This record gives sequence, C-alpha cells and structure tokens, in this order.
Amino acid sequence: MTKAVKAGRTLPAAAILVLLSAILSGCLYPDNQAQNNRVSYVESVRNLQAAVDDYYQQEGVLPIITAGPEIPRYEKFRINLEQLKNTGYIDDIPATAFEKGGSAYFLIINEETEPTVKVMDLGTVQKVNDVQMSVNRYMTQLGELPAGEELYPGYWTVDVSKIDARSTELRSVYSGQDMSYIMDEAGTVYADYAFDIMQALQKDDITPAEDEDLRIYLEKASFYVPVKSVPYRWINGAPQAQPAE
Repeated sequence: MTKAVKAGRTLPAAAILVLLSAILSGCLYPDNQAQNNRVSYVESVRNLQAAVDDYYQQEGVLPIITAGPEIPRYEKFRINLEQLKNTGYIDDIPATAFEKGGSAYFLIINEETEPTVKVMDLGTVQKVNDVQMSVNRYMTQLGELPAGEELYPGYWTVDVSKIDARSTELRSVYSGQDMSYIMDEAGTVYADYAFDIMQALQKDDITPAEDEDLRIYLEKASFYVPVKSVPYRWINGAPQAQPAE
C-alpha cells in the first residue's frame, strides 16, 4: 500500500455519519436540472423499450452491439440503434442518443431474464475517465496515489487538489448532488453512489439483505444506470463499496 494511502486513512464510522447527515437534506431529483434531464429521456426510453420487445419477439435475439466479458455490466449491452432503424423497428434514432449528438448511450440490462432499456450518462463517464487519466499521471510522476480519506475498506477519495484534471465537479444523475470520486489500491477511479443508494432505500422504506448488490435499487428508481460504479452492500446500516466485479 502506498504512503499516500496510509496517510489518508480515517475511521469508516466518520464517513457513515457524514453520509447520513447529508441524506437528511436531500431527495431524489431535488433540482430543476435533474428533473429536466429525467423528462427528456422518458419518451426515448419508452419508444426503444417497445422496439426492443418487438425485435426480440420477431427475431429471437436482442439488438445489441457485441461486447467482451471485460466490459462492466452498466456499459456492456449497448442497443444497436442503426439496426433497429434499418429494420424498421424505429423511425429514427432518438436525438438524446450519442449517435445523434446526444449525451447518452441506450443499453439493455437483465438481458437474460427481462431485457430492460436504460440510459448510460456519458457526462459521468467522461468525468470519471478524465480524473482517471489525471490519477494515472500523478502515479507515474510521484509513485503514489493522490488519496484523501478512506471512505470504505480499500477505497479512498481522490484528492482532487493534487491532480490536474480540467474539471472535477461531478453531479449525480439521480439526485443532482455533488458526488465523490473514489479509487481502489490500484488507482482505478469510480463514482461514489452511496448517497443515491441511501436515498432510494429511504424513499421506499427498504432494509436490504446483506448479500444484495444495492445498485439494483438505483435501477428501479430511475432509467439511468450507475455507470462507473462498484458493488455496494448493506453493512452497519449504510451502503458500503465492495471490491469491483
């Protein structure tokens, strides 16, 4: 473990207290920007879900772009929009899609049981990728991680004051709240969704099982997927990041 990581260690209980206090002041989609983003995708998701269902029923396969096993779940099964258009299942590619200059990929989750259309926010992806490149440069130059406090066992915040990313502000697509960047001992960067998960659980008064991946509650709460994330488990009354799959 690096010198910077050791210096940044704090008690996990402190992180939990910060999380719980923040939750008292927030709610899902609290501001107009998040609400407008939500509305803008509703029609696209509904139309694509109907097209995917029809395509699957008629063709016997899903209209997806092939991805390797190394691709994370929330980035994996992108919908082949050109194929849907060329075969007449949609009249045109949605303007919200990256393929038409939009800021999202549309993808399918639960592909083996109940194929469901969801939205991958490319703004989140780009922000995390930018910070990842800055962390990589920092590690190459100094031989240690730009680590802040230890939020969860094996995960530290990225001390953005130490890196050269152009813009580090990251807003949640679920709540509109600022999100932290977290990284593991290898320096792999992720977005921290613990706040959003806790809100989703509180909203529906859910106490999850200890073995559940809590990201499923974000799937249910929104058409967005928690891209650039790690699994979370319910530990000591709060969501806690777990080793990446």
